[in-house]
Amino acid sequence: MSITIKTPAEQDAMREAGRLTAAVLDMIGPHIRPGVTTDELDRICHDYIVDVQHAVPAPLHYKGFPKSICASVNGVVCHGVPDNRRLQEGDIVNIDVTAFVDGMHGDTSATFVVGAVDEPTRALVETTREATLRGIAAVAPGEPLRRIGEAIEPFARSRGFSVV
Repeated sequence: MSITIKTPAEQDAMREAGRLTAAVLDMIGPHIRPGVTTDELDRICHDYIVDVQHAVPAPLHYKGFPKSICASVNGVVCHGVPDNRRLQEGDIVNIDVTAFVDGMHGDTSATFVVGAVDEPTRALVETTREATLRGIAAVAPGEPLRRIGEAIEPFARSRGFSVV
């Protein structure tokens, strides 16, 4: 296995792809509410990625995946397939967005609460967000990838959670 060092132009394209996927999450947040289906969220994201950003939703048709985003509700760990299930008050949903633009992929996700949630659910979502930020902060040139897990797992455990 070899490591390919990206050119400055490729790095700029990667940053732009990342910005675009982050913008999708910013855009979709207000649409996440009780009664909406994950199919509707998928359509909204698809249209935004294609029509507004002029990018390609990378999950669509990848190894047969039928949708443009992943939407994992409650106990679904990852890569949930959007469907006609209506979100309910108290649900949590992770939206995973990957877009292909200018030869690069941007990939990000965020977990949203649906309406009002109880305190244990809010603590879970806040802990996962903080753990993600700690993992990102651990990324540095020359550091092994395991530093990410070393930053995340002890923190999550200290809050009473485990890591998949």
